[in-house]
Parts: sequence; C-alpha cells; structure tokens
Amino acid sequence: MRLIFFGNPKFAVPSLKRLASSSHEIVSVVTSPDRPSGRGRKLRAPDVKVAAKQLGLPVLQVEYLKDTSFLEKIAELAAALFVVVAFRILPSELFGISPLGAINLHASLLPKYRGAAPINRAIMAGETVTGVTTFQIKKKVDTGNILLQRGEMISPDDSFDSLHDRLSHLGAELLLESIDGLENGTLKPVAQDPALATKAPKLQPGEGEIDWSKPAVVINNLIRGLCSVPGAFTYRSGNKLKIYRSEPIETQRPGYKPGQVVFDDDISGFVVASGEGWLRLLDLQPAGKMRMKAEDYLRGYPFAMGETLG
Repeated sequence: MRLIFFGNPKFAVPSLKRLASSSHEIVSVVTSPDRPSGRGRKLRAPDVKVAAKQLGLPVLQVEYLKDTSFLEKIAELAAALFVVVAFRILPSELFGISPLGAINLHASLLPKYRGAAPINRAIMAGETVTGVTTFQIKKKVDTGNILLQRGEMISPDDSFDSLHDRLSHLGAELLLESIDGLENGTLKPVAQDPALATKAPKLQPGEGEIDWSKPAVVINNLIRGLCSVPGAFTYRSGNKLKIYRSEPIETQRPGYKPGQVVFDDDISGFVVASGEGWLRLLDLQPAGKMRMKAEDYLRGYPFAMGETLG
C-alpha cells in the first residue's frame, strides 16, 4: 500500500522505521520545518526528518497544512492512506485527499487521555496500566473509530522516558498490524464511548512546581511524569532546583513541616517532608548546573538544620 507518513519527534521514529522495512511503500515523509533550538539557537531538524534521510525516504517539510501548493503535492503522490504519529492536527482538506483517509497512533488506551500529553498525564495520575491505540482520524481530535489497541503496564519505577520508549516500539508494531488489516479488510473499526473519555492537555510551564503539602506519592508521580522534559522543580533560597528522580519512603516522624529537609540519624540521603510521608530525592539539577546525583549535590550544597524547600 502507498503511504504518506506524518510525524515530528522521537516517538514517531520507531513507527517510521518499522513501516519502511515492511511491504508497504512510503512515498513521502511529511514533517515540520527545522526550528532554532538550544542556547545557541541553531536550527535543529525534527527527529523524523533525520530518520527519513537515513532511510533514503523523500521528505516534505511544511509550515501550513492548508497551503494550496502543499495540498496539490500530496494529491499528486496518490497515496492510499495517510499515517500520523505525533504530528499536528490534520485539517479535513488534507486527510480527505487519500481514499482510505488517515490513521493515527496515540499513546493511551483511548478514549482515556485524549490530548497532547497522554504519557505524562497517565504517570502523573498514578495509573498502573496504559497502552497504545490506532484510530481513524476525524475532524474532532482523538475521537475517531478505534482500529486496534494494546495495553502496557506502568511499573512504580517507570518515568516518562522509560514508558515513552516502550510505547513507541509497541505502537510501531500495532501500527503495521493496523495498516495490514486495513489493506486486507479484516479490521472492523469501533466507535469510542465519549462517556469514558478523559483529557491529557498540553503541559503548562507552571505545572512542574512541587507542592510539598501534597502526599509524597503524589509528588513522586509528578516527578516521574515530567522527567526529563520539562522536569518537576522546587525552589531553594529563590533558586530553581529541578528534580528528576525520587522515591517515597515509609519512615515518617512528627516535627517536620512540608518541604523541610529531614535531618535524622536513621535516614540517609536527601529526604524532604511532605504533607503525607517523606520523599527521598535521587537525581536533581541546580540552576545553571548539570544534572547530578543527590549525594554529589549535598557535598557541594549542604543544608542547614531546619532549611525548607519551596
């Protein structure tokens, strides 16, 4: 089957590689323009573009998806199906061009966690199960009929990074299975139940700030869900301190207020009191420095008795 692949970030790369090695033909890869990135603001190509070039696939970079010349180019390619993985919202003028429409790979078990940040939101909510879904694209985002789904456990040690990588590979296999099923006519799309829908909106800058009055388990889920970008954070003496890895500990004694650093002969490491329980911080990054282990941070930035974060 002739395909056009739409994608941008790292999550889409395993799907692109899997389809490129299949019996299907990718006639073009559509991705966004190179963007300035980092402190030097040098142009950075989308991960999908880099992978497509390595695979020898033709690439189209587009800013405006409704641009007439772009739509004409897409129509000339005569693809049977559009495949979308972590791209942008496709306008109906675009996904209506192909005979079989467009399908999308989403990193949740729809209709749960519709939106831009399903992996982050699932971990932040303390979920123990998530998965991937392929579905037919409709005008309203993430509401199309489901083709296939595959579940995946979320372990207590999972962060966004680890779960993201597993789901990207799991999704690649599911995507190929879905395209094969559409080609041979064995798939029967199923409508989503809107009553079961939950939202996973785009992350906002202030969401990563730790509220130490919350339970340690809730704070730990926030840290896991935002690792490593954009990262959960707190403040020490007015300076931002990013937290990348932590673990709740059962030991708790009275006399500590939320955010206070724990000094206790029986407790080792960098431990902070919360509204319910204590949290051991393991990996962090002070402002203007590299990410480091908590023990290295404590050697360079020791705490005074009674010092409080936040």
